[in-house]
Amino acid sequence: MRFLLEAEQAEFGRTLDRMLGAADTPAAVRAWAGGDFGPGRALWARLAEAGVFALAVPEAHEGLGLLPVELAVAYVELGRHAVPGPVVETAAVAVLLGALPDGSGVAKEWLPRIAGGDAAVTLAAGAYALDADAADAVFVAAGDTLRTAAGHGPLRESADPARRLFAAEDGDVLARGPEVRAAVARAADLATFLTAAQALGTGLELLRRTVEYAGQREQFGVPIGSFQAVKHRLADALIGLEFARPLLFGAALSMTSADIAAAKAAAGDAAYAAARAALQLHGAVGYTEELDLSLWLRKARPLRDAWGSPAACRARVTGSP
Repeated sequence: MRFLLEAEQAEFGRTLDRMLGAADTPAAVRAWAGGDFGPGRALWARLAEAGVFALAVPEAHEGLGLLPVELAVAYVELGRHAVPGPVVETAAVAVLLGALPDGSGVAKEWLPRIAGGDAAVTLAAGAYALDADAADAVFVAAGDTLRTAAGHGPLRESADPARRLFAAEDGDVLARGPEVRAAVARAADLATFLTAAQALGTGLELLRRTVEYAGQREQFGVPIGSFQAVKHRLADALIGLEFARPLLFGAALSMTSADIAAAKAAAGDAAYAAARAALQLHGAVGYTEELDLSLWLRKARPLRDAWGSPAACRARVTGSP
């Protein structure tokens, strides 16, 4: 059995890394947090050209079909580069609409636009909708009913200013029935899976930046990275992330709810541990808004809890109520 990415999958990740590395995503994140969505939507268009959103759209609607391994590769890179916007929720909506009976025509209306990057949409399956003010449509799922939101409430406080949270208002009914409930469950599983990938990428970038800083910052005439305590702290962060990685790609192969929950719990905890290590080893400079590190630090905890907290995910794995 092969446990490595295929050459095309690995190259896809490297291509996204190069593209996002040249796109000044920190500036796009800061603009997004301030309500300027232009740079973020330009980045969105480039991701769509690379086929990222088409990976969640059925072939019947101009997508590539659901390709979980490729999605995991892509969303790890989105996390590594702190890409703003409802990237997870858009893919989840694509899966939700693709699983509905095509009676209302809503899939035919939205899925080609999602695949082509013409539509950024978001999904409210709980209290809040992410980036409702930036989305072209807000889908609200409650029980066996799917609606489009008629509007949204005021901006809510978030640990990450680039994760803009709103309460969505009910609007027109798009579909209703048991098939909606099943489709929402599939969409929620995908959102959990992709958030795990984002969290893993966030943790990897935090660790990379911290290792680089530890090799440059000196105390007592030597880099702090040469101190045994620092090495142990960085090694612990690396082990957590590397243990989460196979769980993520294992979940990509099975796409079972339990495997996805295990990956999310591990990736979320590992990213948060990497954030705590990064903050401690950077010292006081780690608290500053001007340092790009802060963009990743602010994401680690919200990603840990979004679409399933560690406790909720562990309960799903063990079957606890």
